Amino acid sequence: MKLIKLDAIDSTNDFLKELLTNNNPENFTVITAEAQTKGKGQMGSVWVSENGKNLTMSILVKDFLFDINQIYNLNISVAVAIVTVLQTYNIPKLSIKWPNDIMSDNKKVGGILIENVIKGATKIDSIIGIGLNVNQVNFDGLPKASSLSLMANATFDKDELLEKIVEEIKLNISKLEANKSQELWIKYTDLLFKKGAPMPFENASEKRFMGIIQGVSKIGQLELLLEDDTVKTYGIKEIQMLY
Repeated sequence: MKLIKLDAIDSTNDFLKELLTNNNPENFTVITAEAQTKGKGQMGSVWVSENGKNLTMSILVKDFLFDINQIYNLNISVAVAIVTVLQTYNIPKLSIKWPNDIMSDNKKVGGILIENVIKGATKIDSIIGIGLNVNQVNFDGLPKASSLSLMANATFDKDELLEKIVEEIKLNISKLEANKSQELWIKYTDLLFKKGAPMPFENASEKRFMGIIQGVSKIGQLELLLEDDTVKTYGIKEIQMLY
């Protein structure tokens, strides 16, 4: 992989998109930044990170996805890769909160944002943005956030984590290319946060209801068993879990 380290940038995803537009970066080019002024989360939210303490990175995956209907395969590959690496560091109670938050117990320690650039009918370039709280210990005003350091009572080498995560993502992508996506889907489903437990949700109209997570559809919609014993699917903008 080609690694570009930056001291500060508005967004590693935006930097990599511009690089992709104006140059021809090699596959699995990685951008990291010690400080990010406009880090991105899902649905336009802002990812806040203390300078120098965390892992903020973007990875380019070129010409991998050939079918837009399989686009969520990349999401699960990345999420499973991160959890697989963190499991080797004995981070407790790891899970994936749909769609792409990395959880330790009930605390968010990381997030994923994948932006896709469609290049015609058969080619898609993907920019994988990853924010991982590593050695930060102060999360004032963020009661649901934590870090690897706090959860494991240890200090971690960010460069080592980066290399291991990129290698695991490469491995999972090779599985997708070998038509072994089912193996990754099984792991992803098993790792779903609060799967099988009755949980409160809120829809876009702020109406609250109970549901039990059954899984995630192939296009990334959450599958919920409702109180009337029906199973309904929801997109990312349609509901949020209350926990």
